[in-house]
Amino acid sequence: MTAIAINDLFVNRNGTEVLQGISFTVETGSVYALLGGNGAGKSTTLLTLLGFLSPHGGSVTVLDMDVTKQIDRLRRQIAYLPEAATLYPHLNAYENLEYFLDLAGMKTTQTQLDTTLDEVGLQAESRSRHMDNYSKGMRQKVAIALAILRETPVLLLDEPTSGLDPVAIDEFNALVRNLAELGKTILMVTHDVYGACQIADRIGLLRRGQLVGSFNAIEGEQIKTDLVHAAFAERANN
Repeated sequence: MTAIAINDLFVNRNGTEVLQGISFTVETGSVYALLGGNGAGKSTTLLTLLGFLSPHGGSVTVLDMDVTKQIDRLRRQIAYLPEAATLYPHLNAYENLEYFLDLAGMKTTQTQLDTTLDEVGLQAESRSRHMDNYSKGMRQKVAIALAILRETPVLLLDEPTSGLDPVAIDEFNALVRNLAELGKTILMVTHDVYGACQIADRIGLLRRGQLVGSFNAIEGEQIKTDLVHAAFAERANN
C-alpha cells in the first residue's frame, strides 16, 4: 500500500523553481531516503509535505489525503523530526515529552514514557536531567520518542544523523529500521550516503530539484554503498 505519493511536483521559492517535476512513492512500512547535497531540494520536499509550501504543479498525497486540501487533518498523522530538534533545555526528558504531548491533546503514563525511552535507548539516569546537559544524540532520542508516543503512521526525518557520532548514528539507524518493521512509513532526507544505504528500502538521488537516480534494496540485503556513492559523486561533479 502506498502511504506517500508525489507526482510531477514543481515548487517555486522566491521566484526560483526548486523542485522540477519530481515523482516518487513511499510504501507503508518502508524507509525511503531522499539523498542529495545542499540546495538539491530535500527540505523543500519535506516542507511541501507538511503544507508549509504550495506546489506550483503536480500532486502530493499522504495516506490518500491531498496536502493542499486536507493539511490540518493530515498533520495529525505525521511526526516531523527536524535536523535540530526544538526541545526545552530547562526541562528534563519526561517534562519535554509530557508538555508536547499535552499540546497534542494526548495523555500518557510514566510507564509509557519509560517504555518508549527504553526503546530509543536513552539511559534511565539521564531522563531526569535538564536537557541543556544532553548531547545532540540524546536530544534526538527524546525527539524520536515523542514521535513514537504520538502514534503517527508517518515520520518525516530531516538530516536526522547530522552532527551525531558514529555510535549514535548506528543506534539511530537501528531504531528507524525497527520502526519501519513495526509498520511506520518513514521518509528521510539526508546527504549521508552510508546511512541511507544502511536503512533505506529505496533511495532517490536528488540534484538541483530533479530526481536523477533511484536505487532499490534487494530482499535481505542493503543497497550497495559503492554504487550509490559513485552515482552521488558523479552527479555532484556534473
